[in-house]
Amino acid sequence: MGRDPEVAAYIETLKKSPSEYLFNPWFQTDPENDRIKEAPEVRRRQLQAYLSERRGKARILLIAEALGYQGGHFTGIAMTSERILLGHQREKYGVGPDSVFRSVTPERTSRHSVNRLGMSEPTATIVWGALADLGIDPYRVVLWNAVPWHPWRTGNGRLSNRTPNRKEMEAGLGKLREFLTLFPEAQPVAVGRKCQQSLSLLGMDPLHVRHPANGGAPAFRNQLKQWFG
Repeated sequence: MGRDPEVAAYIETLKKSPSEYLFNPWFQTDPENDRIKEAPEVRRRQLQAYLSERRGKARILLIAEALGYQGGHFTGIAMTSERILLGHQREKYGVGPDSVFRSVTPERTSRHSVNRLGMSEPTATIVWGALADLGIDPYRVVLWNAVPWHPWRTGNGRLSNRTPNRKEMEAGLGKLREFLTLFPEAQPVAVGRKCQQSLSLLGMDPLHVRHPANGGAPAFRNQLKQWFG
């Protein structure tokens, strides 16, 4: 699949994050944890492939709160970990790199010293595993975040997560609105309350599922099955 110009243009709009405490994986390097200096370029390429391959096909938009350090921080793709891209979850969960994209070669951007097998995010494992279990074509689903960047804790370094504050949620609204225009045929589904609030502020009354973190995995799977299984 060729480079989708509308997707490329959207990714460019993410270049300026509204806070120094929001890591921008597509245009910033994590000097302590990135494996190569070209890491942002790799993450842009992977996001470009992921979104482009779903244009015109996606029917479900699963939108959570914000990018996490174990997932999109290093892959560039929301709720998607390096373990998935590197093929380490195919046997156990039925999810491999070809479930995510096929037009480019997947790469890890984290140092091996951070995690030998690549970063693994619990939310990513649950979400992708649920799609596989329910037989939902992953190319009919797009994963995204109300705050597209990664909020990290000062004092804890970039290998940490925190809840985005009010100003950061507000800054994400415009980007969320623009993202929705890429997939006009798809049904937005809020994963957690924060995203539900953001979509409501955009004048929507979205479907809502429990976030799979903190014991929410069974409810997340059941609600996903109820509506889309």
